Amino acid sequence: MTGKKSKGDDDLPIGEIVVGDCIETLQGLPEASIDMIFADPPYNLQLAGELHRPNNSRVDGVEEAWDKFTSFEDYDRFTRAWLEAAHRALKPNGSIWVIGSYHNIFRVGAALQDLDFWILNDVVWRKTNPMPNFRGRRFTNAHETLIWAARDKSSRHTFNHDAMKALNDDLQMRSDWLIPLCTGPERLKDEDGRKLHPTQKPEALLHRAILAATRPGEIVLDPFMGAGTTGAVAKRLGRRWIGIEREAHYAVGATVRIAAVQELDDPELFETPPKREAKRIPFGWLIERGLIEPGTVLFDVRKKYSARVRADGSLIAADQTGSIHKVAAGLQGAPACNGWTFWHMRHQGKDVPIDLFRQRLRAELN
Repeated sequence: MTGKKSKGDDDLPIGEIVVGDCIETLQGLPEASIDMIFADPPYNLQLAGELHRPNNSRVDGVEEAWDKFTSFEDYDRFTRAWLEAAHRALKPNGSIWVIGSYHNIFRVGAALQDLDFWILNDVVWRKTNPMPNFRGRRFTNAHETLIWAARDKSSRHTFNHDAMKALNDDLQMRSDWLIPLCTGPERLKDEDGRKLHPTQKPEALLHRAILAATRPGEIVLDPFMGAGTTGAVAKRLGRRWIGIEREAHYAVGATVRIAAVQELDDPELFETPPKREAKRIPFGWLIERGLIEPGTVLFDVRKKYSARVRADGSLIAADQTGSIHKVAAGLQGAPACNGWTFWHMRHQGKDVPIDLFRQRLRAELN
């Protein structure tokens, strides 16, 4: 899916992994050209040496040169530089996700605020299968933190609330996400069978972030592309993507991975229309079209309350009469109630919400 192009898109390396320095590459992009950035920067773990288990076997952790900085000041300079370049590249209504551990995320958060990003949420990624604490001198580190921020306070950022709710069994998505570490077939390996990248993130994590904060066809950029998870998920979700990666061998593995992702060119598969933008359907229209007959008995899911449908689309119940919303609220002694989800009826041997018929009519009228 290519999506709708904007001015300056032809100057962007869309669908490519640029091998090079992330700061220089970001600075070379057209200003205000990117819709969303997902960044997984170096943790700056400050490891003094190799980490070993109690049986003296070596832990396969993050020991690469790209994670080493001479001091906190050095790390802070690097962080501010790439975030300044990212701020310049984001569109006015764009947003950024940055993930990190306790080693770096607080320093990243301070830099984001200093550079006028507007923090929207901090999300806790709680790992179902974290690495144990081998020395037994502190709690097992079982989570990482994502900071989601708009470009600035005035940004009208994208948040696909209804998509997140649908993803979470029709409940509002919370800011604590229980997702396993990247393991099994999803984990990229090198020619020797070892992990290609030590901090490869699970696709489920990127799926949620990208689906929440972008629309189909928009451009997602990852300045620390690593194993290519951002590009693979963005492509699968019908978004365009750009990667930046300093280490050529990571870029090669990520490119092969992303090329294998099947791209579907059907916008309806990737977008959840906000309910507030849906066409308004009065309850009376269902009566007019014979979807619900006058005299039909409606009831709540517990069958504590009931009402009958009148020919004009109003309800009558005991001493209550009025709209589906007014009668539902009155029977409960509540200030308000959504009648579409409150009222049910018997249909083809099953109890179904009346909203089922509204959705059918809405689809017909569209």
